[in-house]
Amino acid sequence: MKNQKCNYIAGKWVAGETEIENLNPSDTSDLIGTYAQASSSQLNDALEAAEAAQRTWGNSGLEQRYNALTAIGQEMMARSAELGELLSREEGKPRAEGVGEVYRAGQFFTYYAAESLRQIGDTADSVRPNIEIDVRREPIGVVAIISPWNFPIATASWKIAPALAFGNAVVWKPANLTPASAVAFAEIIDRQILPAGLFNLVMGSGGSIGQQLVESSSVDAISFTGSVPVGRGIAAAAQNFTKVQLEMGSKNALAVMDDCDLDLAVSCALNGAFGGTGQKCTASSRLVVHESLHDAFVEKLVAGAKALRVGHALEEGTQIGPVVSEEQLSANLDYISAGNAEGAELLCGGDRLERASQGYFMEPAVFAGTNNSMRINREEMFAPIACVIKVGSYEEALDTVNDTSFGLTSGIMTKSLSRASHFRRNAKTGCVMINLPTAGTDYHVPFGGRGDSSYGPREQGGYAKEFYTTVKTAYIASGDPQ
Repeated sequence: MKNQKCNYIAGKWVAGETEIENLNPSDTSDLIGTYAQASSSQLNDALEAAEAAQRTWGNSGLEQRYNALTAIGQEMMARSAELGELLSREEGKPRAEGVGEVYRAGQFFTYYAAESLRQIGDTADSVRPNIEIDVRREPIGVVAIISPWNFPIATASWKIAPALAFGNAVVWKPANLTPASAVAFAEIIDRQILPAGLFNLVMGSGGSIGQQLVESSSVDAISFTGSVPVGRGIAAAAQNFTKVQLEMGSKNALAVMDDCDLDLAVSCALNGAFGGTGQKCTASSRLVVHESLHDAFVEKLVAGAKALRVGHALEEGTQIGPVVSEEQLSANLDYISAGNAEGAELLCGGDRLERASQGYFMEPAVFAGTNNSMRINREEMFAPIACVIKVGSYEEALDTVNDTSFGLTSGIMTKSLSRASHFRRNAKTGCVMINLPTAGTDYHVPFGGRGDSSYGPREQGGYAKEFYTTVKTAYIASGDPQ
């Protein structure tokens, strides 16, 4: 317990009753630290403190919010090299990606700092004489935030920043696989002059702390990013008419058409399928390729996948880091077995790799000869596995892209403006990419999907206020009502 990294509750760092070890997936002999697990009573303390702090913060001046969020964002950007290395060390993405994630997280805070000054309402005349109407947004209250391990700082930031900007209190439960990033993030927030309890970090398992959090009547809204089964459970658990925002699974497709720039298409496919070791909700694991260039595309794709350098996340030149955990690696290898069993042709990769350090390394895999009914094309794998589906026309490609229960992102590679426009209008996804990888979004515009991918108001940009605020309509008599 002596070197335990603590929870942050009611403005104080609090040791847990139990703890977990945090190991580097690039080198499992590297113990990053031990991290506290919050108890049930500690979570209740956090919720009680959050309710009290929110009443103060909700009535705070806008410049106070602006200054606090700006300072958080600026420190994150200034320390992105240091914190990005820590992130990569515990999550496994290459150092450059970790640094970029932390810097982007800082941008979320500076963006929402500015948004805190743009809280302008509406006015209207009543249909009755001498009555004016004021319509404005107010804080929703206490927000429970449950964030994933694959973007441990960025995803948390695009939830926490707007929650605070719009006057709410936060109780944050991060993923247990990435507690070091969570503690470093909380330390930055702790340096601001905020009401004690406005922001709380409670680390623990989803089955205990997470479940208690989403069932609490003290919580006014829940923002969750993770798997579909857990998302369904959260929606079912919110029996207190709690406002819910769920970002869940995906099965994104990139359509590669006969008129595309072939080299650009291969580059986008490699980026989308294998960036972040395929552990992105926006990853393109389905590559829907027109038959006229199928063979040439596959040849270049396989060559590109084989050329990717897999190694320790902090090594110079590493392009693909380790899978996040032994459990995730085992699941990935099961999908390789499933693809082989279903008759797909494994053209490269799919093996566990040995490196100088003991870690969870996997060779990027490419399957060809697949169809959209195969399990590897129906389920979210969260793995460095790309599956090529051959189609005979644009129409078949569009149907294949849309043939999924998910609907987060999709993309098309084409030189045709009319085809690109048709795809943009008819792809059944929340985000559409034209001649770009399916992975990669901006912070100032809405993000979210359809179907099993998302439920509730959109995240990011100005659209975030739909979730983090509630609307009040006030009627004011300016004279004697008639």
